[in-house]
Amino acid sequence: MKKEFANVIVDISHEKVDRPFGYRIPERLADSVTPGVRVKIPFGAGNALRTGYVIEVTDHSEFPRERMKEIDSVLPGTKEPSQRLIVLAAWMKQQYGSTMIQALKTVLPARATVGEKERKSIELLLQDAQAQELAAQMERRHQTARLRLLQELMTNRTISWEAATKRLKVPSSVISKLESDGVLKVHASVAYRNPIRRMGEETEKKTLSEEQQGAVNGILNAFDQNDRRPSLIHGITGSGKTEVYLALIEGMIKRGRQSIVLIPEIALTYQTVQRFTARFGDRVSVMNSTLSVGEKQDQCRRAERGELDVIIGPRSALFVPFPNLGMILMDEEHELSYKSETSPKYHARETAQKLAELSDATLVLGSATPSLEAYSRAQRGDYHFYKLTKRLTGGSLPRVEIADLREELRNGNRSIFSVSLQEKLRDRLARKEQSMLFLNRRGYAGFVSCRACGYVCKCPHCDVSLSEHRGGRLVCHYCGYEQPAVKLCPSCGSKYILGFRAGTEAMEEQLHKMFPQARVLRMDADTTRTRESYEKILAAFARGDADILVGTQMIVKGHDFPAVTLVGVLAADLSLSMSDYRAGERTFQLLTQAAGRAGRGSRPGEVVIQTYQPDHYSIQYAARQDYEGFYQEELTYRQLLSYPPASHILAVQFYSKKQEEALAGAQEAASYVRQVTQSRQFTQQMSGTVQIPTPAAAHNAASAALPDTIVIGPAPALIGKINDVYRYGIYLKNHDYEKLVELKDGIEQMRSLPQRQKALCQFDFDPVHSF
Repeated sequence: MKKEFANVIVDISHEKVDRPFGYRIPERLADSVTPGVRVKIPFGAGNALRTGYVIEVTDHSEFPRERMKEIDSVLPGTKEPSQRLIVLAAWMKQQYGSTMIQALKTVLPARATVGEKERKSIELLLQDAQAQELAAQMERRHQTARLRLLQELMTNRTISWEAATKRLKVPSSVISKLESDGVLKVHASVAYRNPIRRMGEETEKKTLSEEQQGAVNGILNAFDQNDRRPSLIHGITGSGKTEVYLALIEGMIKRGRQSIVLIPEIALTYQTVQRFTARFGDRVSVMNSTLSVGEKQDQCRRAERGELDVIIGPRSALFVPFPNLGMILMDEEHELSYKSETSPKYHARETAQKLAELSDATLVLGSATPSLEAYSRAQRGDYHFYKLTKRLTGGSLPRVEIADLREELRNGNRSIFSVSLQEKLRDRLARKEQSMLFLNRRGYAGFVSCRACGYVCKCPHCDVSLSEHRGGRLVCHYCGYEQPAVKLCPSCGSKYILGFRAGTEAMEEQLHKMFPQARVLRMDADTTRTRESYEKILAAFARGDADILVGTQMIVKGHDFPAVTLVGVLAADLSLSMSDYRAGERTFQLLTQAAGRAGRGSRPGEVVIQTYQPDHYSIQYAARQDYEGFYQEELTYRQLLSYPPASHILAVQFYSKKQEEALAGAQEAASYVRQVTQSRQFTQQMSGTVQIPTPAAAHNAASAALPDTIVIGPAPALIGKINDVYRYGIYLKNHDYEKLVELKDGIEQMRSLPQRQKALCQFDFDPVHSF
């Protein structure tokens, strides 16, 4: 029996309409209205036709049938996506705080409809004798176009449509007439747009080490025994994690299952695809933002039809609609790019785990420097844990030298390159070996440091640096502390205290002046604007067309260049001095990853880390490649300050073109949370605080009482105004993630009252950037 009603989410990203609306399904559309399809529906008082998503079809309705509007039409070209993607969207809405339409737009395949490309071929149906007789007739009648086509078909039997119409210049009308006469047959098939322009050369399967084979056997055996706990592979740089991934995917293919391989950067696609296509051929494809709409749609079609075994890409590849997903592999799982910065602000790690749960699949995480969140879960036994301790790419880990830039300044060296790095670059050029220079500038937010002693201006109440603002102010974006800018270093009295300014372009210019003979490539946001730019730069460096590769963090993640024997890290302090509690972790990860690029071939490698803070624990542990030591020290600080993974944070952000509205929204939310949680730690009166009428849901939440919640703010955002929009927010801390979800739900219900709709609101759980 066909169902009569459909619940539809309207394609409007606004809180007021963030709920399903019921519609009648007309008889003519009974077979085509299914969960996931896009439809045209009459909406609002004027019944204007809007686009919506069907999230459910049902036999029941809350309203009388005669009062319900009817679905107008189903949009052409849309197919029913996997129901699990709609379930996943609902979970993301709840877990991360967004509208349902925002969640649906995130998980559903490319919505713009592009027609399938068609490939045509022409086959001769006549026997040789019949064809020769017909050719003689055509020659007598001077039917030259028909004769050209027939003679070509007599030679090859089957030719492409393009060969007939373009090379032979045969009109399509002539081809149609010959087909109707039974002379030939036109065959049509789907031609997929292929985003992979180069296949990897076929390579022999490598023999796995004992550690690698142990990880492969453990993960596949757990899968066969229906143990779906995620697995974490902690392997030092060069330990062969990719070979483990290849073996795992091969195991999934033998089990009839597909795999998704997540990578943190598009720049990593080139080498990753080469290695995977060398093993699995054209059953591998990619999904990323550089693809055209048609290419994205074709990869989704291939996946749905079971014509792909592996899809590779950044976090958006997670939502490719595989019908029989078996494994999600998340390489470099610690990378911040796995966290979305647009609503819903989901993290690929948790979302992948939920998708794996819905798909009866398993999640595998890999990194040389795991995030504290993943490593702590592995230590607790929530994840299976596998360790790769031996470097298989050649030799041992590189020798690391820390260059103290304070000493360089005292000795009169004002260059951006230390004396040691200059000497080692000169040596590599003489030996025809390659070098990589990495400028650690990710997340730069205008911090202030002393060039003489390395002192950084920090907040007295939080373990983060103060950020330099216009107007001569230094501001903490966690507690709102503020102080005037300093002219002399409070530690040593030096006048060399100012904000850091550096760039890859300046590095390139200095290299050309210092080493005119050197061939230099630069890889940063300016040189990778086009789709093929990543591949061109990396391929050129891999061929040996350059001696030195200069770049930002995109050059230090996962690349394997055996000829590189020197890595230089300039300004290691840039990420270390960010206004962020994760600054130490990010610095350790970036430096460890950068060091791992050196000495991956047969020749030993060296690393030079330039810093104003050579004694900082993050730099010292990175130089020793000591992850366990760093983890223990960093976790202690996180526990003391109630930061993840010891606790969870919810950032509630308010936006408005009127400053007073944004501030009022943040004050309302802060007052509401303090009232609900009955917190005694932050009960000071705030100027301008308004009284909040608590809805019934707030009383329910209050009865549960959340005494462990810490409330910080309201405070201006890191950048207080963007495009004339003012930004304020509050931070909530609690060791229980679900308690923060409850508070998010309560704030949403409070804001559902009409008088609370002035400022826009967004939620960000465990943010990876200060907002």
